[in-house]
Order: sequence, then C-alpha cells, then structure tokens
Amino acid sequence: MQVRTVLTYRLNYLISVIGVIMHIYLLNVVWSAVYEGRGAVEGVPLETVMVYSTFAAVQNWLLVPWEFSLIPARVREGQVAFDLVRPIGFVGQVVAGQFGRTLAVLPLAVALLPLAVVVGRSQSPASPAAGVWYVAGLLGAWIVATQLSIVVGMLAFWTLEVSGWFLVYRMVSLFLSGALVPLWFMPPALRVLAEVLPFQAITYGPVAVYLGREDGLGVIGVQLLWIALLAVLSRWIWVRALHRVVVQGG
Repeated sequence: MQVRTVLTYRLNYLISVIGVIMHIYLLNVVWSAVYEGRGAVEGVPLETVMVYSTFAAVQNWLLVPWEFSLIPARVREGQVAFDLVRPIGFVGQVVAGQFGRTLAVLPLAVALLPLAVVVGRSQSPASPAAGVWYVAGLLGAWIVATQLSIVVGMLAFWTLEVSGWFLVYRMVSLFLSGALVPLWFMPPALRVLAEVLPFQAITYGPVAVYLGREDGLGVIGVQLLWIALLAVLSRWIWVRALHRVVVQGG
C-alpha cells in the first residue's frame, strides 16, 4: 500500500531529487572554497570529501525522507484503532510501511546517483571488502533510521501533533549523522557526542567504510548495538502508548 502511495505522489519525490542535487552542488562549492590553495585538510584530500558529500546526501535522502513516520497521521485520524485489531502487530505494520516507502523510492535513488556523481564526485570503494561492508552497513542504517522514526513517531500518542519534534529530530540528525560535515572534521568534544549517539550509524558509518576510513566490522557492531537498544526502547514506549489509546464505544 505504501509503495502505491509513494508512486501516486511521485512528483513530490522528483522535486526532492532536485533538492538533493542542489544540496550536493552547494556542499561541493563550500568544500572547494575551504580547500582553496590546500592539498589536504587534517590529512583528508578534497576528492575524498567530495565523494563523501555525494554519497552522504543521496544516502540520507533515501533513508531519512521528510515524512519519515506513518504513526502521527494514523493516530491523529483515529486509524490506529483499526491497526490494533489486525493480525500483524502495530509496530510490525509501521516497519512494513517504511520498507514499502523505501522500496518505492529506491529506483529514484538509483537514477539519482549518476546525476549526483556529475554534480559531485564518485570513486570505487576502497576495496572489494569495503564495498561488501558498505552494503551491509546500508541495511543496518535503514533499520536504525526506521527504529528512530518509530520512537519519535510514538510521541503522537501523547501530543497528537509532532511536526515540531520531527523538525528538531531532522535538524539534529542531519548534523550529527555526518550528512553535512564528516565526523573527522568535528571538534573532539562534538565528535565524541556524535559517536555515542545513534545518528552516525545512519550516514557517517557506512560512507566512511566505503572510503576505507572506518573498519566495517566496527561500524556493523555499533549498528547492531543500537538496533538492540532501540528495539528495547521502542517496545517500552509502545507498551505505555497502548494505555493512551481511547476508542469511542469500546
């Protein structure tokens, strides 16, 4: 159902593709200005930063869409009452819906990558093993991003309107995930903060593995740790959210 919904409003995603291209172009302009007259900054050449910015922008667009949770609308419209009586659990339905949205957007992301490469830069993975770890890291990143969307989305059971929370989440995630600035350029204290939060597992980790700047096994290990922690957290919130559901007549 979510695949059909996305394809019905595909013009929105086509417009967002233009936004991603502009994002990549502007980041490349900024980094070119920063590197002007320098061969490398902090031991990182411009080519590496360009490739990182290109992959990070496309990856973040795919994994963290603007409307990245289905929960608030269903709670606000009362449809959650029907969701609760379906044979599949509510959280399982949300995960399936997010998978459907990603599946529908994936062809656009594949089509977007050549355009992004023209605007930005691209290169082969640091090694064949890095390429394999990157694909595995993408799967882990999708799971972490989906779990975070569930946790934030469940706030709707208490507040009904969560647009402000989503905006704050998106801005914090965009920065601390490394989608704008790679973690290796952040001040030590800020980098430590970014490393202990789950956002970096969505963007920075997989792209850094692709470029050979992080160990693939270590990145996957961090993702698995956050997947387990967020699973426990989402379960804890869901049990309490059930007590917030009020259905007229029953």
